[in-house]
Amino acid sequence: MTDSIDPNARALPKITTGIRVIVAVTGGIAAYKACELIRLLTARGADVLVVMTENAEHFVGSTTFQALSGKPVRSSLWDAAAEAAMGHIELARWAQLLVIAPATANCLAKLAAGFASDLLGTLCLATPAPVVLAPAMNQQMYAHPAVQANLAKLSTLGYLNLGVGIGAQACGDVGAGRMLEPAEILLRLDAHAGNATPPTGGLHGKRVLISAGPTLEDLDPVRFIGNRSSGKMGYAIAEAAQQLGAEVTLISGPCKLSVPAHCKVIQIRSAQQLLEHMQAHAAQADIIVAAAAVADYRPAQLSEAKLKKTGDRIQIELVKNPDVIATIAHSLRAAQKTTLLIGFAAETNDVLAHARNKLERKQLDWIAANQVSSELGMDADDNALTLISAEHEIALGRAPKTELARRFWQTLLAHSRLAQPEGT
Repeated sequence: MTDSIDPNARALPKITTGIRVIVAVTGGIAAYKACELIRLLTARGADVLVVMTENAEHFVGSTTFQALSGKPVRSSLWDAAAEAAMGHIELARWAQLLVIAPATANCLAKLAAGFASDLLGTLCLATPAPVVLAPAMNQQMYAHPAVQANLAKLSTLGYLNLGVGIGAQACGDVGAGRMLEPAEILLRLDAHAGNATPPTGGLHGKRVLISAGPTLEDLDPVRFIGNRSSGKMGYAIAEAAQQLGAEVTLISGPCKLSVPAHCKVIQIRSAQQLLEHMQAHAAQADIIVAAAAVADYRPAQLSEAKLKKTGDRIQIELVKNPDVIATIAHSLRAAQKTTLLIGFAAETNDVLAHARNKLERKQLDWIAANQVSSELGMDADDNALTLISAEHEIALGRAPKTELARRFWQTLLAHSRLAQPEGT
């Protein structure tokens, strides 16, 4: 079971303003995620129309999708008003991209057999547009040979399988089969859209080292000290850098995210492990982005046995963790390396002031300041960033983290020493 790019799949168009996208929703609990996918697509400027199967209507109502897309939802071949003019054929011709999210085991089986018993099956046979699958099902179902055989056959028929996520499922199981998060779907669509030609982006030839996610500091075999970082911002920055032609190494704390396409990923747990791996790769990097949320302290002692409850209170001695990006910066500056160093400052108050202090104290070129709240920053899909250097203070605004990752690199390419000289 792989998520590699399929050479049989039709080339994907880029998700840009005005692109016509059909989002097809089938009958699985992951149907609720289609709402966020539609929001992200429309935020990018896509013209979205939703097609639902009969089973999907048991999970999310058509009114929700109509409100999000701004268009009537199609669900039946027997819509008299639409089909009087062969509406399903017109719809098939209208689409420039068809994304099935979620694609259930039942849906995959029908598509593999070439069934045209409902509107979705008919569209998939009639449309010249590429059809993309975001599977979603129980982990045991996903691993079943019949499902894998259907996915393999669909690959030969030109369907593009984006792959699945790994983690906890609605049924209580844990494993592969979750539908990818909507932001990850968009990232993978972008990655596949740019796959037909060699990378020519502004980071082509650059080696980019990125840290992401939390660090977890173990207290005993079952407990740890950690934070709420999801890793979404760092992963989005890694994916966007790869799309711009960079060779990306991502050092990640424990995250429930799919591995970004075409990036080398190193999994770590603690701040000390993060430092060791960053040190091992820093000297070879042209750009370092320290987006990981590193725990400031760790337990002074790691208990080999589970700590037992002994009273109403317990005292735990903590010791300071190394400052990873400051340590890396000091070493590179001492070696007179020209590596571009970008840090992150997640703050709840006096955000810009704290960020500027970190920029100077840690000898960084840039720092991304972000306000942390219940709706922004850690463990949220949206963020609001301001990029700060000694000469600049550039607000990137509030947006989904995938969009901010693009603005992040666009800004650095325009205003840092990554900027191309005039005439090149």
